[in-house]
Amino acid sequence: MGKFNLQNIIRENIKFLEPYSSARDEFKEASSDMIFIDANENPFDTGLNRYPDPQQNLVKEELSKLKGVQKEQILLGNGSDEVLDLIFRVFCEPKTDAVIALPPTYGMYKVLSSTNDVQLINVPLVSDFQPHVEEILNVQNECTKILFLCSPNNPTANSFDAEKVEKLLQKFEGIVVIDEAYIDFSTQESWLSRLNEFPNLIVTQTLSKAYGLAGIRLGVCYASEEIIIVLNKIKPPYNVNELTQKAALEALRNSEETKEEVREILLERNQLSNDLLEVEYVEKVFESDANFLLVKVDDANLRYNQLIEKGIVVRNRSNQILCENCLRFTIGTKEENKELIKVLKELNSLVIPANQPAAGRSRNLRR
Repeated sequence: MGKFNLQNIIRENIKFLEPYSSARDEFKEASSDMIFIDANENPFDTGLNRYPDPQQNLVKEELSKLKGVQKEQILLGNGSDEVLDLIFRVFCEPKTDAVIALPPTYGMYKVLSSTNDVQLINVPLVSDFQPHVEEILNVQNECTKILFLCSPNNPTANSFDAEKVEKLLQKFEGIVVIDEAYIDFSTQESWLSRLNEFPNLIVTQTLSKAYGLAGIRLGVCYASEEIIIVLNKIKPPYNVNELTQKAALEALRNSEETKEEVREILLERNQLSNDLLEVEYVEKVFESDANFLLVKVDDANLRYNQLIEKGIVVRNRSNQILCENCLRFTIGTKEENKELIKVLKELNSLVIPANQPAAGRSRNLRR
């Protein structure tokens, strides 16, 4: 890419914004024997009567060691959705600017663009669920501030080709956000390893998936120190609560347990992929780099409702472009996956029209 100038794409009002300074921002040299009467807190010790660290320093230190990224290049949010919203609010002028998303993809990009009154330009993935690089670059202009790349992608489960992503990082003239919520299940290397090569790169990750902490709502943003400084300007002062920080610290310090769970999920993913091919009305199981499978069936609405009646909740993605008659199955426990296959095999197959022989069905695993 040409010389990237961050200041050229930050909203003018954000450039000159003075961030709120909390009591814990102003006095950081805390020790247990000090008297704190600066933050209007309840003085009686409940274990949670004090405000949490507004910069989540201990959590960032653990992430820095695990990910090989400088602490100053990390921002934490109340889930990835807050992180994404902050990115919108820093770079996109309402009613003026635009962002690009590649459907089928994570639905919050659309919600956040509407919430922030920012135009969403959709450039659909091509038939193999890869970015249409030329079209993306063709539609960009001085108002397209952000490009969202969800890789591994939701709901398609595949990772984007590294050469295509690199070309977009080099040629796109705004911020490129690579959403890596599912990166722990992928065979591809995280783009964190190349974070310092691309000044316009933001990588987002989460503790909701591999770490099994969806309930604590913790999203992570990695970027240049300059971008993190700007995002911190508008971050709510205590956006990550004390309970979340403690739970995150415990999980990060026991990351080997998470790795073992990921290995088990991957084994189950492979087994479920094979077992699904034995189901008569399954037409295709798409290759997955995530903790779920996208599966094409004969009639997604019918199969979805049948599964609900049997007490199994899956996601019907048929309303998404390129996902006609597709269901999304999250990888469960071994017992849950066996029950899913058992129920699927018990369901009656649709009657095949006379002009469509059964042998004509495609039920291959796409590799």
